[in-house]
Amino acid sequence: MSSSATYGNFDTHFYKGQDEVGEDGILTINKRNRDQSHFPDFLPTWDPKQKYPPLKFFKHVDPGTRADPSFPNLFPKDGDHKVKRITPKLGSEIRGVQLSQLDDKGKDELALLVAQRGVVVFREQDFAKHGPKFAVEYGKHFGRLHIHPTSGAPRGHPELHITYRRADPGEFERRVFANRTNNVGWHSDVSYELQPPGITFFSVLEGPESGGDTIFADTTEAYNRLSPEFQKRLAGLHVLHTSKDQASNSLSLGGIERRKPVSNIHPLIRTHPATGAKTIYLNKPFSRRIIELKEEESDYLLKFLFDHIEQSHDLQLRANWEPNSVVLWDNRRSVHSAIIDWDTPISRHAFRITPQAERPVEDLKDLNKEEYDIGDLEEALKAVVA
Repeated sequence: MSSSATYGNFDTHFYKGQDEVGEDGILTINKRNRDQSHFPDFLPTWDPKQKYPPLKFFKHVDPGTRADPSFPNLFPKDGDHKVKRITPKLGSEIRGVQLSQLDDKGKDELALLVAQRGVVVFREQDFAKHGPKFAVEYGKHFGRLHIHPTSGAPRGHPELHITYRRADPGEFERRVFANRTNNVGWHSDVSYELQPPGITFFSVLEGPESGGDTIFADTTEAYNRLSPEFQKRLAGLHVLHTSKDQASNSLSLGGIERRKPVSNIHPLIRTHPATGAKTIYLNKPFSRRIIELKEEESDYLLKFLFDHIEQSHDLQLRANWEPNSVVLWDNRRSVHSAIIDWDTPISRHAFRITPQAERPVEDLKDLNKEEYDIGDLEEALKAVVA
């Protein structure tokens, strides 16, 4: 994939000229939109003074590996819950389970369920009513919380990632569709980190009456669809992921940079620690090069894999956002994209809890090893620049 790829999500970045700078130097959404918000505690802010050191390796134990596979705490026998599969292999919709009330055993089972189903949509939740602090503490059960290097976060809670699509009549014409015919951008969250996220929580606080869905693709099923010989060819390959374009895009919009850009090399084929399933681990905005291949070879193979995942509608689902819904997905076995298909000036406001997981490995014998042979990062970066 070309190194000119960009990451231009205006709903995660500060936008100079429309947003505001407070007397304390903190960047905020403009007053008109702040006053209209029903969830002001979750509105994004960007503090230029926030600076964080590079992330360091830590050992991560996936909560799903501790779980009882019969789910007695998540789905008690006397419970009034309903579970419906969205597709046979990807996604479930659940009613009658209140996420905020789960104990630690229930949370472990929740992690296993998300690993098994890839995407789980919970309806009729009170999650947002408990506020940002509750969301942060809840997420810590699933791993060390990721602080995004550029996106907005509620004041005092940098661990939450906020997406906020402004209620601006010119939002779509000026930015979203000014140079594109669609806004579909398949990705997995912050794959450039040494230890990218595992399970992810996403809750839409406000949005249009219809529209704004999220689409997901199952990269485990995408791997399983490949022929055995092709799977063998992908084994042992590694991909360079980098955040440099995302960082420069944020700065160009007048935004912030909490941490310096990073690059890491991850296996192209990743194995899930809770299920043992193999998945194609790629991310179009951040994946630059298969380091074992020449540039033309890498571009050719990456294009095939991206097309395979994005165009295979029979391994995808579309999650719609009923009021009080919380969607959980596993970044290790899925990619997703927001859908922008409404044209009225209505804000779409959501928050994300992003626990980090293990360093991606192809063979579980390498799980939680700080160093293993993945290739020379500096040489890989030189090849991309060249």
